[in-house]
Amino acid sequence: MPAPKPSPEAGKRLRAARLQVQLSTRDVERLSQKLAQEKRNQEYYISHAWLTQIEGGEFTPSIYKFYSLSIIYKRGYDEILGFFEIHIGDIGREQMWLTLPHTHLIGGELPSASQPIEIPPQMRGNVQIERTNLVSQMFHQWGALPIGLPPMNLRNSLYGYVGTEDFTLYPLIRPGSFVEIDPHQKKVDASGWSNQFDRPIYFVELRNTYACAWCELSAGRLLLVPYPQAGNQVRAVRFPEDAGIIGRVTAVLMRIAETKQP
Repeated sequence: MPAPKPSPEAGKRLRAARLQVQLSTRDVERLSQKLAQEKRNQEYYISHAWLTQIEGGEFTPSIYKFYSLSIIYKRGYDEILGFFEIHIGDIGREQMWLTLPHTHLIGGELPSASQPIEIPPQMRGNVQIERTNLVSQMFHQWGALPIGLPPMNLRNSLYGYVGTEDFTLYPLIRPGSFVEIDPHQKKVDASGWSNQFDRPIYFVELRNTYACAWCELSAGRLLLVPYPQAGNQVRAVRFPEDAGIIGRVTAVLMRIAETKQP
């Protein structure tokens, strides 16, 4: 079965990236040959004719040629792949969506110690990790998530952060957790679940803050219901005047034990 041809749009975007750095196809050929010699692997080499065919939508580059184009055009590898509708940022979310039947380890080696999140000095007064918030609101000035946070697709999904002082659903959802939110599920579901683990959790926008909680509707009020062991009181707010449902929480990433320091 012949491989499907890439979208002509991908070739156009690749050509635009080349023209932006003012290179001819012959220039790319020459530079890729230098890279191939440095790597001692001709897979990195891109001929003038082959590049012309890629830009014309006739071929999809190999991983080696994607790498060469990333180096030559001074673009991120994930950005070049994105021209061909391969979105690296979706991997974490899609790994969670495409589940496997058996319990297993992910990866064969222990991960190295994660780097701490470095917040630029001019923003340190704005990012309040103790408060529950939408991730996009916390880091919108950066344009991307800082190193140390889980992979997230901020363009196509919605994520929330549970503040370090928010114990509403502790220990079901611990402070400092990240949650994935389905913005299409905004209707408070009062039935259809049989235990506390299946009970819908909602991310709620209040007047000056956010909340992550079980919810109930009663006489024009939205009840934010805490986990029984958390020791918090049920909060009642006028609905929809003082509260809005952002969406239902569909996934949680949280730490359940502190890592042991060497």
